[in-house]
Amino acid sequence: MDALLLSRIQFGFVISFHILFPAFTIGLASWLAFLEWRWLRTRDALWRDLYFFWLKIFAVSFGMGVVSGIVMSFQFGTNWSVLSEKAGNILGPLLSYEVLTAFFLEATFLGVMLFGWKRVSPKLHFLSTCMVALGTLISTFWIISANSWMQTPQGYTLDAAGVFSPADWSQIIFNPSFPYRLAHMVLAAFITTCFVIGGVSAAYLRRGEHVEAGRRMLKLAIAFAAIAVPLQIVSGDLHGLNVGQYQPTKLAAMEAHWRSHGKGEGVPLVLFAVPNETAERNDYEIAIPKLGSLILTHSLDGEIQPLTAVPREERPPVAPVFYAFRVMVGIGTAMLLLVLASLWAWRRGTLERSRWLLQGWRLMLPSGFIALLAGWYVVEIGRQPYVIYGLLRTADAVSAVDAGSVLASLIAFVVAYAGVFGAGTWYLFKLVRKGPQPHEPAPDTEHGDKTPARPLSLPDEPVEGAPENAARATGGAA
Repeated sequence: MDALLLSRIQFGFVISFHILFPAFTIGLASWLAFLEWRWLRTRDALWRDLYFFWLKIFAVSFGMGVVSGIVMSFQFGTNWSVLSEKAGNILGPLLSYEVLTAFFLEATFLGVMLFGWKRVSPKLHFLSTCMVALGTLISTFWIISANSWMQTPQGYTLDAAGVFSPADWSQIIFNPSFPYRLAHMVLAAFITTCFVIGGVSAAYLRRGEHVEAGRRMLKLAIAFAAIAVPLQIVSGDLHGLNVGQYQPTKLAAMEAHWRSHGKGEGVPLVLFAVPNETAERNDYEIAIPKLGSLILTHSLDGEIQPLTAVPREERPPVAPVFYAFRVMVGIGTAMLLLVLASLWAWRRGTLERSRWLLQGWRLMLPSGFIALLAGWYVVEIGRQPYVIYGLLRTADAVSAVDAGSVLASLIAFVVAYAGVFGAGTWYLFKLVRKGPQPHEPAPDTEHGDKTPARPLSLPDEPVEGAPENAARATGGAA
C-alpha cells in the first residue's frame, strides 16, 4: 500500500461520489425545464407541483455535487502535483473555461430558479430554469473534453522536460474520443435521471400514493427511455470502435482477449470468464464464436489487438475492466428489456396494474448510477498504466508524499463523506417519501394565475391493502 496505490484509491473514491450527483443533476435540470414548460402551456397545477417537488431534490443534489467537486479538484495539487506541473498548460485552461462559462451561467440563474418564483414573471423564471439546464450541459462539455484529451491526446507539443504545451486548441478540445464520450456521458446522465423518476413513480403507484403524479411521471419516463436507451446502445457501439482505434489495449482488456486467433476464425464474444493474468488466459470461459468480431469490428472475421501484443507493464488490470464492462452492458440490456415490456403493457392498457412491471421499475431505480460507475471504471482503469495515454505514466504523475499522509487523508474523506453525504442522501429519501405537494401559484403579471392549488388525484380504483395510503395521497384532505 504505497503512496501511488493509496492516491489512486483516494481519487477513485472521491470521483465515485462526485460523478453521481452531477450526472443526476444534468438530467434533472432538463426534466425541470420540461415540467415548467408544460405548466406554462397548460397551467395545470399538477405540473407545477411536480416541478417544485423535483426542484427540492435538484437543489440538494446540486449542492452535494459542488462540495464533492471542490474536494476532488484539490487532489490535483495534493496527490497529483506532477500531473499538474506537466499538463497544467492544457488541463488548467480547459477547467477554467468550465468556470467561465458553465459555473458563471449557473450562478447567475440558479438563485432566480430556486427563490424567484414569486419575485419574477413566470417566463423569466422558466428562462432561468433553461439556463441552469444549459449550464450543466456546458459543464459536461468541458469536463469531458479535458478527460478525453487525457485518453486520446493531440494538438500539443512536448518539451525535453516532459511539459505539455498547447499547439492547436481545436485539436485539444475536439480530440478523437471527445464526440463519442460526450454523447455517451450526456445520454448516461439523462437515462440515470429517467430511471430515478420511473422508479419513484412506480413506488407511488404500488403504494397508492400520489397516483396521478406517478402515472404521468412513469409514462414520461418510459417514453423518454424508449428514445434514450437505444441511442445509448448506438453511442456505445461507436465509442467502442473509437476505443479499438485509439486505445486497443483497453479494448483487449474489456474483452479479456489475450491472443489472436487463426485467420478467418474471428474474435469470440466472451460472456463470462475469470481472467488469469499470470497465465495470460481466461479460466471458465463461456464465449460465442465470431460474435466478438461482428460487434467490435462489424465484420465476422475482424481482429482486434490482443493483450499479449504489448508487454505486461503496458497492460491495465484486466479483471476489473472486464467485469465492470459486463456490469454496464448487462444493466443496459435490462433497461432495454424493461422499457420494451413497459411499452407493450402501456399499449394494452395494463401498465399501471402490472405489479411486476412496477416492481421492475422500483428495482431499476439505482441502475443508472451503477452503470455510470461501471462505465467510468472501464474508462479510467482501462487506460492504466498511463494517466495521459501513452505519454505520462500514472506512477510518474503522483506527488512526492508519504503513504501515511495519504492514508490519513483517505480515512478522513471516508468518515466525512459518510456523515455529509449520508445525511444528504437520507434527506433526499425523506423528500421522495413525502412526494409532490400542492404549491402556491405564481403571480402572472399580465393576466393573473387563476389556477388554484389542489390536492393530487386519488387512484381511479382502490389499491388493495393500502387504504391508509389513499388518505396520505391527498395530504390529509380526504
